[in-house]
Amino acid sequence: MAKKLSRRTLLQGTGVALSLPWLDAMSPAVFGAAKPAAKAAAPKMRMVAMCYGLSLYPEYFFPTDKGRDYQATPYLDVLKDFRNDYTVFSGLNHPGMDAAGGHGADVAFLTGAPGVGRAGFRNSISLDQLVANRIGLQTRFPYVSLSSTLSVSRNGVGVATPNVNSPSKLYAKLFTDGTAKEVEQQTRRLKQGRSIMDVVLGQAKQLERKVGSGDREKLDEYFDAVRDVEKSLASSEDWTNKPKPTVPVVQPKDTPNNGSSTMRLYYDLMHLAFQTDSTRLFTTQFVHWGIPPIDGVTYDHHNLSHNGKDPEKVRQLALVDADKFTAIREFLTKLKNTQEEGVSLLDRTMLLVGSHMHSGGHRVTNLPILLAGGGFKHGQHLAFDEVNNMPLSNLYVMMLRQFGMDVDSFGTSTGTIPGLETV
Repeated sequence: MAKKLSRRTLLQGTGVALSLPWLDAMSPAVFGAAKPAAKAAAPKMRMVAMCYGLSLYPEYFFPTDKGRDYQATPYLDVLKDFRNDYTVFSGLNHPGMDAAGGHGADVAFLTGAPGVGRAGFRNSISLDQLVANRIGLQTRFPYVSLSSTLSVSRNGVGVATPNVNSPSKLYAKLFTDGTAKEVEQQTRRLKQGRSIMDVVLGQAKQLERKVGSGDREKLDEYFDAVRDVEKSLASSEDWTNKPKPTVPVVQPKDTPNNGSSTMRLYYDLMHLAFQTDSTRLFTTQFVHWGIPPIDGVTYDHHNLSHNGKDPEKVRQLALVDADKFTAIREFLTKLKNTQEEGVSLLDRTMLLVGSHMHSGGHRVTNLPILLAGGGFKHGQHLAFDEVNNMPLSNLYVMMLRQFGMDVDSFGTSTGTIPGLETV
């Protein structure tokens, strides 16, 4: 009979403790085996996942007619030169967000995990992190996330890339090499981390003789996860000793009180990071806190999002939102004008634009969603039932497949998006 283990059992090495996964030997409950890992992602695909924390004014975003002959709304008209490079969606949402209170639903925007706002809610892995787990070692930085709210690990914990909370810091992280002493210190820390993992893994292997066959399968999966960490440490060590790419752009000066300028600086750095293949994943959330430095705007952005359809506030909100779409247009222009192996960078970059709320009114249905680039056949408005929405996670399944991942489901998905095809 397999030995009964305590859930508090830890593996320890050089002062570091690593908790075990849940095993049958720790509980009478029986859990099914996990699905096999997805296949390796296709090379050179990129993704930007961007959430607008205060949403968009719906009447100026959603077209009233559907299909390819839809009439562009004021916001979409800003992107008229890229009409065939994006698809706009209506009638999408994440089921089970009714208790989220609008703003609280942002933690599930990229996960689709239901139950936000309810007792016992546990988040799941986000879209960007699932991709990072598959392709992250192919670039110096597995991902760049400016938001620990949107990016969520497989354990349901929010993660963000450290030291990138301003454009100048992100530039330094991407393109500025450390001193010889700093590189040596980093290499030493990484080697120490690998030796710790070796000790812990060796101790874990001894447990296989004490558990049943079902638990041995789970431990094998756990060992694979530990090896992934080892590979990540080894990859980081390799990158530490390689010089960072040189770009024909000087380190930008931060504009902390100018959300419009800061947003554009981040877009420029995203383009450079993709162009140099420093990373293939960016996640961010843009909100113009305070009064945006835009001519004609006198109210703060949050106040404008709760406009109550006041004509003057709606007029000012339209200026703020239009500025976001102008920045998107500039970013799409850079991507389209950059060639990689005979293909535009836009064709290899999925730009997901949207929000976890319908509008400033905190509704969590009929979310404003736009997807540009990434090898899809665009140029249409795909409209679904505005009451009985289609899961947004259906779109995420299709995005994951563009990375070569063999997935059938994600979050609350029920399939894929009808009418959306790949090139």
